Amino acid sequence: MYRVIIAEDEDIIRKGLVYLPWADMECTVVGEACNGVEGVDLIRRLHPDIVLADINMPVLDGLDMIKETYRECVYSAIILSGYSEFEYARTAIQYGVTGYLLKPLKTAELTKAVEEAKEQCQIRHSWQDRLRESEELKQTNLLPENYGEDKVVLTMLQYIREHYREKLTMQDVTAELNYSETFLNKRFKKQMGTTFNEYLNRFRIQKAMELLKAGERSISDVSWECGIRDYKYFNVVFRKYVGCSPKEYAARVSKKGQGI
Repeated sequence: MYRVIIAEDEDIIRKGLVYLPWADMECTVVGEACNGVEGVDLIRRLHPDIVLADINMPVLDGLDMIKETYRECVYSAIILSGYSEFEYARTAIQYGVTGYLLKPLKTAELTKAVEEAKEQCQIRHSWQDRLRESEELKQTNLLPENYGEDKVVLTMLQYIREHYREKLTMQDVTAELNYSETFLNKRFKKQMGTTFNEYLNRFRIQKAMELLKAGERSISDVSWECGIRDYKYFNVVFRKYVGCSPKEYAARVSKKGQGI
């Protein structure tokens, strides 16, 4: 249900609005105000989806009420006005007003205005969901926060950081450290809780996410830069750990993808 606040100084009109069949419009009235100051307080406390406001109210008028709250409290606003105020009300588009209704109010016109306000709510909620998903993706961390104190494992991790861009295998590490592969694998898994190859993949994809967020390189360049030369395999590995393709990730989180 969409949450509605009604701000109208005339008691009869306000009560008439409150008792309209809002449920039929998938709405519920969560608050009513008789002036703009009360309206500001209700909007900030109740976080409505839709605000229906008379333009001419005492203490603080409808437009000033909306102007004071529309940035901090995101909602769709519908203005009620008399003929003499109608053109003035239309300037309220800069405050996110989606509907302008003349008094005396006609139910059909209100229903249409509410449907348009609901559509704006859906668009807004969809956009907010995308922003949340974007922020969650940006915060994705595939690597452990604690690396322990095993000096052999720490040396292996340092080797990965220095050589992940290259074609890197466990044999390269054994040759560098002069230990057996079996010894290093056991030591690494005990300390890190995963295999060397698994960690290497995670490290490479973490680096890939950092590059894709910057939005300055093509996906194939990012794949190459992170040590995965096969573009198709890069897509498979990326999706395994991140849950989407590199292209989808870039579109959601990069500066270019967000139009920043």
